[in-house]
Amino acid sequence: MVSKTNERELEKAIERQLTGTCQEEQASGTTLPEHHGYCLGHSQDFDPRCALDTRQFWAFLQDTQHEELHKLQKTGCDWSLKILDRFERMSKKYGLLHLLKKGLSVDNAHFTLMYPAPLASSSAKVKARFEANRFSCIRQVNYSLANPLQSIDMALFINGLPFATLELKNPWTGQTARYHGQKQYRNDRDTSQPLLQFGRCLVHMAVDTDEVYMTTKLAGKSTFFLPFNRGYNEGAGNPPNPAGHKSAYLWQDVFSRTSVANIVQHFMRLDGSSKEPMAKRTLFFPRYHQLDVVRRLVDHVSQNGVGQSYLIQHSAGSGKSNSITWAAYQLIETYPASADIRGAGGLDKPLFDSVIVVTDRRLLDKQLRENIRDFSEVKNIVAPANRSSDLKNALEQGKKIIITTIQKFPFILDGISDLRGKQFAVIIDEAHSSQSGSAHDNMNRAMGKEEEEMDAQDKILQAMRERKMRGNASYFAFTATPKNDTLQKFGIRQPDGKFTPFHLYSMKQAIEEGFILDVLANYTTYKSYYEIEKSIAENPLFDSKKAQKKLRAYVERHQQTINLKAEIILDHFIPQVVNSKKLKGKAKGMVITQNIEAAIRYYQAISQQLIERGSPFKAVIAFSGDKTVDGVEYSEPDINGFAESDTRDRFDQDDYRLLIVANKYLTGFDQPKLCAMYVDKKLQGVLAVQALSRLNRSAPKWGKKTEDLFILDFFNTVDDIKKSFDDFYTSTTLSKETDVNVLHELKASLDDEGVYEWHEVEQFNTLYWNDADAQQLSPIIDVAAHRFNVELELEESTKADFKIKAKQFVKVYGQMAAIMPYEIVEWEKLFWFLKFLIPKLVIKDTDADQIDELLNAVDLSSYGLERVKLNHSIPLDDSETELDPQNPNPRGAHGGDKEEDTLDEIVRVFNERWFQEWSATAEEQRVKFLHIADSIRSHPDFVAKYQHNDDRYNRDLAFDKIFEEVMLKNRRTEMELYRLLASDPDFKAAMKHSMQRMVRH
Repeated sequence: MVSKTNERELEKAIERQLTGTCQEEQASGTTLPEHHGYCLGHSQDFDPRCALDTRQFWAFLQDTQHEELHKLQKTGCDWSLKILDRFERMSKKYGLLHLLKKGLSVDNAHFTLMYPAPLASSSAKVKARFEANRFSCIRQVNYSLANPLQSIDMALFINGLPFATLELKNPWTGQTARYHGQKQYRNDRDTSQPLLQFGRCLVHMAVDTDEVYMTTKLAGKSTFFLPFNRGYNEGAGNPPNPAGHKSAYLWQDVFSRTSVANIVQHFMRLDGSSKEPMAKRTLFFPRYHQLDVVRRLVDHVSQNGVGQSYLIQHSAGSGKSNSITWAAYQLIETYPASADIRGAGGLDKPLFDSVIVVTDRRLLDKQLRENIRDFSEVKNIVAPANRSSDLKNALEQGKKIIITTIQKFPFILDGISDLRGKQFAVIIDEAHSSQSGSAHDNMNRAMGKEEEEMDAQDKILQAMRERKMRGNASYFAFTATPKNDTLQKFGIRQPDGKFTPFHLYSMKQAIEEGFILDVLANYTTYKSYYEIEKSIAENPLFDSKKAQKKLRAYVERHQQTINLKAEIILDHFIPQVVNSKKLKGKAKGMVITQNIEAAIRYYQAISQQLIERGSPFKAVIAFSGDKTVDGVEYSEPDINGFAESDTRDRFDQDDYRLLIVANKYLTGFDQPKLCAMYVDKKLQGVLAVQALSRLNRSAPKWGKKTEDLFILDFFNTVDDIKKSFDDFYTSTTLSKETDVNVLHELKASLDDEGVYEWHEVEQFNTLYWNDADAQQLSPIIDVAAHRFNVELELEESTKADFKIKAKQFVKVYGQMAAIMPYEIVEWEKLFWFLKFLIPKLVIKDTDADQIDELLNAVDLSSYGLERVKLNHSIPLDDSETELDPQNPNPRGAHGGDKEEDTLDEIVRVFNERWFQEWSATAEEQRVKFLHIADSIRSHPDFVAKYQHNDDRYNRDLAFDKIFEEVMLKNRRTEMELYRLLASDPDFKAAMKHSMQRMVRH
C-alpha cells in the first residue's frame, strides 16, 4: 500500500496531535501517548446560528459554574435560549475576545468563559480551574445557514467558543495555502455567516504541510493574509522538520492549551473604542516572530534573573511597536522560575518593579496605554518620566510601565542607579531617532559643524558608557541595524568569541514576506563628469589627495551642478512618478543632499524649475536651525512658510510632493507614499540602510509595489550600497570583542611625550570629583596645553600624532568602560583629564591656505552626468555578516608622505577621473565646445527665435531645434560625440545645458 498524502491525511494528523486520536481511529480506542488534551468534536455539535460547539459550551458551564446556571434555571424561563441570545448579542457588539477575557453576564448570573493559564506560583485551585477549560476541534464544520452543505476543513474551540478556523491544503496534491487556501477564504466562503463575521472567531488560517497564513478579518476579495511562518535561512518559509511536516509547529506548539490561553490573555487585542462598530476596529493576532521573541525573552528572564542584556535584531516591517508593547506588559508579570536566581525575591514576587520603555516614537506612548488598558485589570499603570525624580515618583504611585525618550535616558539611568533596592527592565527602541533639533545639534552648529547628530544607538551607548551599570536592571535593545558596539554591549557572547543577537527577524525575511519593499530593486546610479579649467597662469604645488577631495566638493556644491541635477530629477519625477499616477496619484519623492547649504540650493533650483514648468505641486525642505547661504540667513519655517512642527503633516498633503533634506528625516520617518529617492550624498553603513529604507514601507491602500520604487543616486556606486545593505540583510554578528590592551600602548605613548605630568592628572581628578570650581581646573589643563602648543616646540606632525592618539584613547576607553570586567584606575583618570585637554590642543594645518588658493585657481568649465547603472537590481548576500571590532591598533599621524603635484597635473587627474567617457583631450574638448557654440550662434534662427525670444517655453524649443540641426550637420566630423549624444539622453541633456550657458555669454 502506498502512502496517503492528500488533504484528509493532514486533517487526521492535526486532529491526532490535538486529541490523541482521530475520527477514523476513534472506534479502535488507539490514542497517542502525548497530545494536547483537546476533545474530539463532531460536525453535528456545531450550531451555525450562534457559532458555538454547543456540546462543549454547555458541558463547560455545567461542570464549572452550575451555581450560576442555577440562578437562571430557577426563574422558570427558557434559560438556555436566554444565554445563547445574550451571547450572540454581546459577541456581535464586542467580539469573542472580549467575552473570553471578561465573561458573559446574564441577568444576575455571570459566566467565566475561559479560565486563565496559571503562573508557576499559582495556587492549586487556579491550576485546577485552568485544567477545567474544554478545548475541542471539529473537522468539516458546516458553518453556513444559507448553504448547509458548505464546510470549513477544521475549527478549534475553547469551551465551545471558536478561536480558529483552518482551511487545509497539501502541496503534494497541487494545492497550497499561499494561493489555494487564501483564494478559498476570499472567494468561496460566505463571510456573512456568524462563524466568519469579524470578531466572532479570533483567527482564520490557511495551512499546508509547508506554510501557514493567517487573518483576523475576512473581507471577501479584500482579505489580507499575513504569514505565520518561522522563517528559513533567515528568509521566508519554514525550515525542514526531520520529524514531520515543516508546518507541524502550528499544531504541535502553537495550538497547545497553555499556548492558546497565553495568546488570548497576553497577545490578542481589539483596537479602537467599544463605541465604534465592530467592522471599523482591528483585531491583532501576533505574527510568529513576535510571539516567539516575547516568549523567549520572558522565559530567559524567568530562568536567569535580573542583570542580563538582550539584542533583538528586527527589521523594519517586523511590527516592533507591538513586540515592544507585548514584551513590556509581560515583563511586569514575569516571575522567577526558582528562588535562587539573581534578583528573585520569592516565587510569588515579580522580578521587575517597573518596565522602562525608551523611545522617540510618539505613537508608542499612546499604544502602550491602550494596550495595557486591554490586558491589565489595573488601569493607569503607565507614566512618563523625564528626570530621575520622575522615576521615583512614578514607582511611589504604583506605575508599572514608565516611558521616556532617548534624550532623557541619561537621567533615567541616574534614577536606576539611585534606586538600588528596585529592579527594572529597560526596553530600548532605537529604531526611530528623533527628527527634531536637539541640544546636540545646537552645540554642533555653534562649533561650526553641520548636522553630525549621533544616531539613537550612539546616544544610548554613550549614556551607558558614562555611567557604571548596576545589576538591578535588564536591558532589551530593539534595532534593525546593530553597530559593532551595540553587538558587544547587548549581544550574546558565543564560545568562539563572537557576539550575536538574542533574536532575529531579518530584512531578507521582511522583504520576502512582503512587509517591506525591496528598495534596491530599481537602483540607478549616475557618475558625474567634470571639466575644471585653470583661471590662473601660475602652476603652484599642492597636496594632491586633499586637492582632489576639495575639487570634487567645490564642483558638487556649485549652483550650475545643482541646477543640472535638479533638472534631471524633475525630468524623471514629473513624467515617471507624478504624471504616471503612481500610488493612485499620491506618490512622493525625497531628495537627499550633502549638507544644509546644498539642500537650500536644491530647494531653490527645484522650486524655480517647478514654477517655470507650471507644475501644480510644490517642494518642501527640512533642516534644523539657521543657515547663511550667499549672505542670506535661512531657516526651515522661513523657506516653507509654516512651522517646523508642521512639516511632516504638510508633506503628507497632495500639493507637496518632494521633500528636500540633508540629515533630517533620514531615520524614523514613516511616509508610505514615498516611492522615489534622489541621492546626492555619501551614504554608507547604518545610515545608508536607514536612509534608503524610507522607501520600503508597504502601502496596500495605494497599491504600492516593489516596481513602483526608484532610486537615482548621483554620489554612490552600486558596490557601496550593496556593501552597506549586506551587513544587515540577514543576521549581524561581531567577530570578537574589542582588544582593550590597546589602551596600555596608547597610554605609554602619550606619557612619553611629556605633555602632562602624572601628578597633574591626579590633581585634576581629585578636584573634578570633589565638585571643585571650574576656575580651579583650568590652570591645570592650561599648563599641559601650553607645553603642547608652545613650550615643547613639537613638530606639527608630532602634535597631530599626539592628538590622534589622545582622541583614540578617549574613544576606546569610553566605549569599553561600561563592559570591562575589571577597573584600571589610571585609565579612568587619564580619560577624564584628556577629555578636557584635547579641545585646547592646537594643530595648524599648513595646507589649509594652499587649498583655499587652489579653489580660487580653477573654474568649472563643463559638467556632465552619465548614467552608469540603469534600473539596476542590487542582489544582496544572504550569508551571516560579521562585523569586526573597532581597529585595535594605536593610530597616529605619521607614515603618510604627502604627494605633491602641480596645478596642471591635479586638474588633469581630476578630469581623467570624472570625465572618462569622451576620449578627446581636455584641449580638444574645449575646442569642440567652442566650435559647436559658434555654430549655434551662427544659425539663422539663433537671434530671432532664441536670443530675442521672451517666451521661455518657445525659446527652449527653438534651442532644441537649433542644437539638433547643428549636431546633425557636424555628425561626420564629430562622430564620437554624435554617438554619445544619440545613445545617452542624459549626456545630451548635460551637453545641451552647457551649450546654453556658453551661448548666453
